[in-house]
Amino acid sequence: MGTVALEGVEFFAYHGVFEEEHRIGNRFSIDIWVEADVATAGETDSLADTVDYQRLYRIMEEVMASPAHLLEHIGGQIIGGVRSAYPAVNLVTVKVSKLNPPIGAICSRASITMNG
Repeated sequence: MGTVALEGVEFFAYHGVFEEEHRIGNRFSIDIWVEADVATAGETDSLADTVDYQRLYRIMEEVMASPAHLLEHIGGQIIGGVRSAYPAVNLVTVKVSKLNPPIGAICSRASITMNG
């Protein structure tokens, strides 16, 4: 077993509960960890035998392009996309953070972490 990860991937997107967030947008950061059998890739040196982190990025990019209200929805969509692309993975963990969330106070990020 092994883990393929992307950490601190940033997007500018239009997610949030408030109408203003859908209009002006905000910065988001995503971390993803995918636990899978990578032993064969260690032997073959073939991308086809592992989880391609460029494909993970494209899944995140596609989800982030579609406005949503909740970070939980974004996380669930990313997990679903990874599971669809790689049905044999053991576990997908995703952390979605909204940078500088509009909560009326100084806050560097609001985030959720989900497993699926």
